[in-house]
Amino acid sequence: MPHKAGKKGILMTVPSLTIDIVSDVMCPWCYIGKRRLEAALLDVSQEMDVEVRWRPYQLDPTLPKEGKDRQQYLEDKFGGAEGADQAYAAVRAAGADEQIPFAFDKIPVSANTLDAHRVIRWAGSEGLAAQDKMVETLFKAYFEEGKNIGDDAVLVEAAQQVGLEPAVIERLLSGDADRDTVNAEIDQARQMGVTGVPCFIIDMKYALVGAQPAEALADALRKVVIEKAKQEAEASETPEA
Repeated sequence: MPHKAGKKGILMTVPSLTIDIVSDVMCPWCYIGKRRLEAALLDVSQEMDVEVRWRPYQLDPTLPKEGKDRQQYLEDKFGGAEGADQAYAAVRAAGADEQIPFAFDKIPVSANTLDAHRVIRWAGSEGLAAQDKMVETLFKAYFEEGKNIGDDAVLVEAAQQVGLEPAVIERLLSGDADRDTVNAEIDQARQMGVTGVPCFIIDMKYALVGAQPAEALADALRKVVIEKAKQEAEASETPEA
């Protein structure tokens, strides 16, 4: 269990948690959820160590590799331009609260994100910090810069920004490396009952669905820590058979 320096430099043992975030990088609420989680983790940083892992999900796996005209896609999904505007009003407001400069008008196509999830997986092989940076880079590329994150050239460029070798990523994207693995993870999430994202799975036991406020996420983490401590205390008190 990790330690942190307390008052007067005394080392204190702090609890550890894991958060698996089931997410799709074409989901604006997932970007908002990332910002809110970051605020929550800052709030509890002196109380616990939290390891964050990103897990794949596809809101629409039927999209072609080249994507689909975004305006048409949204109108089809929400029953016209007016319905699409209404649906995104709450997203814009929440994004403004989190200082996310959503630029939906710049996005040319709704992207198929399977290959983006493969790149996120490969970034994870360099460590969780690299994986998190990859997710952040793709969110920015899509929602702020209007890039097609289903396009290989865009993915290679994003991977290079994170420190991955572009030639290697280009070669991997040209084949089927980890395609089945990513699809299997997505299927597993659905089998676990995940039907909406973001979904925050704490210690593989407790799930919070949706872009929860930072306060709610921090409160949930604290409750899990208390529950774990209680369970560990009860286990230590159980007499051996």
